[in-house]
Amino acid sequence: MTCVNCNRDNRADANFCDGCGRRLSETNGPAHQGLKGPLDGIRVIDWTMWQFGPVSTMMLADMGAEVIKVESLDGDQARQFHRVSGAATVLPGGLNAYFESLNRQKLSVALDLKNPRGTEIMYQLAKKSDVFIQNFRQGVAERLNLGYEDLHKQNPMLVYGAGTGYGPNGPDSGKPAFAYTGEARSGSLWWAGPNDGKPYNLQSVADQIAGIMLSYGVLGGLISRDKLGFGQKVDVSHLGSLMWLGGNRTGIALLSGNTPQRQDRSAARNVLWNAYRCKDELWIAFSMNQSDRYWPAFCKAINKPELLEDDRFNDMEARADNREELILLLDDIFLTRVRADWAKAMDDTGGIIWAPVQDVWDLPNDPQVIENNYIVDFDHDVLGKVKYLQTPVGYSDTPLFTRKSAPQHGEDTENILIDLLGYTWDDIASLQDDRVIL
Repeated sequence: MTCVNCNRDNRADANFCDGCGRRLSETNGPAHQGLKGPLDGIRVIDWTMWQFGPVSTMMLADMGAEVIKVESLDGDQARQFHRVSGAATVLPGGLNAYFESLNRQKLSVALDLKNPRGTEIMYQLAKKSDVFIQNFRQGVAERLNLGYEDLHKQNPMLVYGAGTGYGPNGPDSGKPAFAYTGEARSGSLWWAGPNDGKPYNLQSVADQIAGIMLSYGVLGGLISRDKLGFGQKVDVSHLGSLMWLGGNRTGIALLSGNTPQRQDRSAARNVLWNAYRCKDELWIAFSMNQSDRYWPAFCKAINKPELLEDDRFNDMEARADNREELILLLDDIFLTRVRADWAKAMDDTGGIIWAPVQDVWDLPNDPQVIENNYIVDFDHDVLGKVKYLQTPVGYSDTPLFTRKSAPQHGEDTENILIDLLGYTWDDIASLQDDRVIL
């Protein structure tokens, strides 16, 4: 088999190239035959757990990178997580939906990294890889001799990604943190939810945005490495990521000294930036910030032209001053028809920006979701036909696609040690006897 990275010919049954050490790609049918995605040929060592780090490495795997997940002999704690937001995550065959949804596309190696022989295996992996990512509490990697300086000595071209709660510097940099504490400290619990004066639970948004930011940082590190000829450390935190996610709320406050308020739908300043319940208990949402521009078409669509002449509602400031009264009026209007009827009225009128308020079970049947492959079908070896969220980035010539489900704990340990690192079966037996690997 010919390596698409260095063009070396290898034996037909080889998993890794004898020349560059890359995993040999299989033809999958996109425009450029043999490529798995835009990161094909990139190898990532994934020493992460829970959600923050695994989100980042799964995104890189979706883009075609080979991701080797390094777990302890006990495994990622996510394998034992039984419930999330009240939903059971236990699946048939001893699998776990929380772990499965965050670790597809990856290989798994189980190592005891407190054993020097386990550390040496990690060093050998780092020498043959492009990226290393970990999301342990600040100082953990360094105590295990797996910090940036340790791995930089092994491979100066390595891009080292580190995910933390509060950033690498400062008095609290070493404090433990999870999503909710990051959301709390970043101010995020105050811009989400109803305007009732209470903090709102964002349901692990911190992990998702921090994982996205870490992927973004790693991609920048790879481009820099290829242009400048050296690897470097990439730091991303819950705190910084959530502050960034606050977007113009935080930006406006910092620049103006004014605090943006949470929006209770019953008192939204702009009634055209709001949601309304329909006769069938379904909701419809509107997103028209230039309300004076859209107000005439909206009044036509709801068949209330008289609102155009009403002094209480005939311009943006008047509607804001009388918003609670107007929202009650609109609530009554929307309760007279089912959402499908309102949708047709909005589209027939034209120029109105609206969308159905959907829940998770609406998404697999949404034609926009289907046509853009935001959810993909997959034949799972244990679970049968399943659906996965796909990383929502489209490439014209190196498209993303799902190749494999999440790995069993340590299932690729022997193959990677033998095929990639050159260990023998006697070495494997010795490592297993010493409980360095499973």
